[in-house]
Amino acid sequence: MTRIVVVDLHGQFTHLEQRALRDLDVDTEIIDNDTPPESIEADGIVLSGGPDMDRIGRAPEYLDLDVPVLGICLGMQLIAAELDGRVGSGDYGGYADVTVRIDDEDDPLVGDLAPEVRVWASHADEVKTLPEGFVRTATSDICGIEAMSDTDRDLYGVQWHPEVAHTEKGEVVFENFIDICEQSD
Repeated sequence: MTRIVVVDLHGQFTHLEQRALRDLDVDTEIIDNDTPPESIEADGIVLSGGPDMDRIGRAPEYLDLDVPVLGICLGMQLIAAELDGRVGSGDYGGYADVTVRIDDEDDPLVGDLAPEVRVWASHADEVKTLPEGFVRTATSDICGIEAMSDTDRDLYGVQWHPEVAHTEKGEVVFENFIDICEQSD
């Protein structure tokens, strides 16, 4: 059975990320963001959303564990910042319903959401410049980078929250991430 851990970055929806994975028959648990990397046994990692970069603990170290990583909101921003991308304040702030356009129909994480999907997202902060090796896979009228992928390193990020009921096809994002984890074994 595939095992995916959800790293708690103190977000209000972390438990919903775990629930979404559990509903898809994945062995999952929420782990503290100060968990030593060497003690993590997983086929994949979800970096949860959260309030700010000041509370990410050891999470940047988890990018080096050679398993697929999905960053959600703050988790995506953490990946970008850690790998020399640029994160900055968004122009539209808090949570809102947003229509996201899929740029890459072949992307293993979000490609089959094309051509567009309605999502629930916070844009208080957002990725402004992609790290080297990443491609933008989704955009919207209010955010230039709504999703990103580096398929060579199996690192993925979405600005939106696929785990909440307000997001259309959120379960598809998790199903696709599970497939990515199973294929990387």
